Amino acid sequence: MKPRIAITVGDPAGIGPEIAGKAAADPAVRAVCEPVIYETAADVPMGQVSAAAGQAAYDTLVRAVADARAGAVDAVATAPVNKAAFAAAGLPWKGHTDLLGHLCGVPRVAMMFHAPTLKVVLATVHVPLAEVPRLMTRAHVAATLELTARELPMFGLTRPRIALAALNPHAGEGGLFGAEDDTELAPAVAEVRAAGHDVRGPFPADTVFVRAVRGEFDCVVACYHDQGLVPIKLLAFGSAVNVTLGLPIVRTSVDHGTAFDIAGRGVADPGSLIHAVRLAADLAARRVAAR
Repeated sequence: MKPRIAITVGDPAGIGPEIAGKAAADPAVRAVCEPVIYETAADVPMGQVSAAAGQAAYDTLVRAVADARAGAVDAVATAPVNKAAFAAAGLPWKGHTDLLGHLCGVPRVAMMFHAPTLKVVLATVHVPLAEVPRLMTRAHVAATLELTARELPMFGLTRPRIALAALNPHAGEGGLFGAEDDTELAPAVAEVRAAGHDVRGPFPADTVFVRAVRGEFDCVVACYHDQGLVPIKLLAFGSAVNVTLGLPIVRTSVDHGTAFDIAGRGVADPGSLIHAVRLAADLAARRVAAR
């Protein structure tokens, strides 16, 4: 029996409803799963931020997650939401990832981007760059590395090789360009290695992604949003899939935003969502096989 995959339309003012319909009808999707679209009845102006759209996106995701936790669907693949619309609706979450952690009642989740040639996990996500060094404590980095090592076997990696990207240029160059790599990141790596995981670093970020693409590592943990997303989008924009690690359910998503500039025009490319749904189906099947 094919897995049932919930496809949420995301922000109804964006391209989500369009790409959800296109993805659900795609032969490559229907070959591997039974897609179930979670729509909203909200009547909102296309291409505009609104509280109504933010609330509708939230309500739709809540229904899909509840059904996934109850076993009515086997995984959830999400079209994009708009962070400004969430804020306009008075919702405290910055986007899907932290909201999903809240809905599933788990204390720690991580955003991962999956592509055939590179996998990247973000240690911090939607925070100002100036706040990143303060957040990259030994405890936080170690917890992110451990979570990554624990979750990567779902992709068939029984003993994943994980690299940690450095925070500072040249991994701090012995403290010349910042102390955090020596005082926080390196001890975190040592702690997780001592627990039996194949984790190495911190390595200079200007070469570690190249090393991973060439096959030395299975995944790179990046310190901040753009450090991780620039290489993954350069290599695989439109085909990379956002996966939330740490959840009791399978959740995948697109690697792009709501694209208000083309919303309602019928020209949106569903490729990333098609990849997300197909990966969700594969991960759901792996979970069933592992039981």
